[in-house]
Amino acid sequence: MKSASKAKSVSHAGKLPPLVNREISWLSFNRRVLQEAEDTSVPVIERMRFLGIFSNNLDEFFRVRVATVRRMVTLGKTDKDYVGPKPKKLLSEIQTVVLSLQERFGQIYNQLLDELKNDHIFMLTEKDLTPSQGQWVKSYFQETIRPALTPLMLDHKQPFPYLRDRTIYLAVCMTTAAGKHKLALIDLPTRVLPRFIQLPRSENNQYIMLLDDVIRYCLDEMFSIFRYQAIEAFTIKITRDAELDIDHDISKSFLEKMSKSLKQRTRGDAVRFVYDRTLPEHFLEHFKKKMKLTDNDTVIPGGRYHNFRDFMKFPNPGKKLMEYKALRPLLHRDLEGQNSVLNVISKKDVLLHFPFQSFGHMIDLLREAAIDPKVVSIQIATYRLAKNSHIINALANAARNGKKVTVIMELQARFDEEANIRWSNMLQEEGVNVMFSSPGLKVHSKICLITRKQGHEHKLYATVGTGNFNEVTARVYSDHTLMTSDPRITEEVRQVFYFLENNYKTFHPEHLLVSPFSTRKSIIHLISQEIKHAKAKKPAYIILKLNNLVDTDIIRKLYAASQAGVKIQLIIRGVCALQAGVKGYSENIKAISIVDQFLEHSRVYIFGNGGQEKIFISSADMMKRNLDHRVEVTCPVYDPALQQELKDMIRIQLEDNVKARILDPQQRNRYVQHSETASVRSQLHFYHYLKGSKS
Repeated sequence: MKSASKAKSVSHAGKLPPLVNREISWLSFNRRVLQEAEDTSVPVIERMRFLGIFSNNLDEFFRVRVATVRRMVTLGKTDKDYVGPKPKKLLSEIQTVVLSLQERFGQIYNQLLDELKNDHIFMLTEKDLTPSQGQWVKSYFQETIRPALTPLMLDHKQPFPYLRDRTIYLAVCMTTAAGKHKLALIDLPTRVLPRFIQLPRSENNQYIMLLDDVIRYCLDEMFSIFRYQAIEAFTIKITRDAELDIDHDISKSFLEKMSKSLKQRTRGDAVRFVYDRTLPEHFLEHFKKKMKLTDNDTVIPGGRYHNFRDFMKFPNPGKKLMEYKALRPLLHRDLEGQNSVLNVISKKDVLLHFPFQSFGHMIDLLREAAIDPKVVSIQIATYRLAKNSHIINALANAARNGKKVTVIMELQARFDEEANIRWSNMLQEEGVNVMFSSPGLKVHSKICLITRKQGHEHKLYATVGTGNFNEVTARVYSDHTLMTSDPRITEEVRQVFYFLENNYKTFHPEHLLVSPFSTRKSIIHLISQEIKHAKAKKPAYIILKLNNLVDTDIIRKLYAASQAGVKIQLIIRGVCALQAGVKGYSENIKAISIVDQFLEHSRVYIFGNGGQEKIFISSADMMKRNLDHRVEVTCPVYDPALQQELKDMIRIQLEDNVKARILDPQQRNRYVQHSETASVRSQLHFYHYLKGSKS
């Protein structure tokens, strides 16, 4: 027995290391989002909004990930990198976990309603209205809502209507005195009307009513031509497969194919049907039959309301303390008061940290380049842009001023495809050279290159970042952007653009790590170097801050590094397939996840490198798609002061004992315990760190 026990504790080299299925890990991440809605230290309105974030996340999970697993079941095939139970069993596990999360979601929502009441904010249903409130609601309905409604009568003689993805429907059931039933569907017009309707204030009380319940209150007026004894409305929602199928007709441009595929997306297969659990059983069976839902489809009994993603915009009619205190973005100490961003970065590198510092500096750079007579060209790779993009305006203005502007527009940015097609057309009308990636190779890098004539030479200026050129998300996503004129970086950014613009001619960068041809190999090499140092009894360590850690080869290499004695610290926001702290595999690996006011989106890699640290910022997560099937750029940070700034940020995050959760094999999401030292909420601490560095 002793020898057997001993055998289990030795290195497991050569055996398949334990991995967590990515779907199960993702659900664990969304549970962390739900924890924020549950956390009483979070302002109550923000907690409501976290319910919206949780719901929005879950919608996308079903549209993309569950749809993929469902396809595996249908085709009887799995991806060679797939880890976990058989797809059919996985669908069952997902169903179990989701039902558990939904139950907790409902409990938290009811708790929040009670807390809002304590603050004199009341969520009213159609049954709660006073006569005067009822009169106001009916007037609002007639003037604002009814013109936007198009009820569909469900008649067995007519084909069942096609239900749109993620749209809220009220299933209206009318019952006659003889016990006969008539059904109708109402599409809630949330695309043109607000989901939340604020009723007139009464003394110190505020009242909010959901659009759903306003319609319920006025059902009699809508269906008065029918002679019914009772009328009820139950919410239903369908979620559909969001994968795009691109045809291979060589006579069509990629833009045409994408446009056609986007129209088809709205008619994707159903992957989830959510319904009000009070919906009578015979009506439920009727809908399942008419929509041809099978055992592979997820049918979920829910609460009275669906599409909680609308709660991301839950109004605050109360006090400022019911929301997070807004952190005003700081101006960077080297750029504040400067007339020219180009002049500053011609002398030194600048590292911007969003949302703590102003994204306006990036817009200022492009605006300056657009009017500077010495600027010859601007090249930029865009992925997701703001709805009213100042970036696009600056690029269009540059083209009007005679600059050669090239935009690599990623048409395959999921759920932003239509917006990017629209931007492409607008830019082309302004004379901008717009180029698209090839199918199957997304351009996910966050790079910009400005070429400026200085004397008889051309000088290059570049920005390399971890986040999109998007001024809206830059206010809520934590990201980094390096502004530099260092030729070691700018020349290789130029080579990346040459690669993108000239039939993907490969090159071999010395400083940048570029997917799909050097990132994986370079990361494996850097981990191997740490293993070498550890075996030589030298200090060896790795710190990775990522959104997702899924790639099997990278994880195996990290397990090998742990077994060799390399100290590894991971900060993973989302999916983590690696199991930290497992005896024989990963005793030297610690992993945490931080979910807080801002979305942790940046990627930072730190390698000890025998005392000569190597520090990178990156657009790439450790996932097969990022390493092998996308154009990603990982950029070294060479300036010692900026290296220290990033290391201080990482140190602060590793010390977080307020919003950090431990990522353990059991997916328990336990908070890091407060020690005897003061509490550290890393996002606030880093903001004040940057604020202090200006003084």
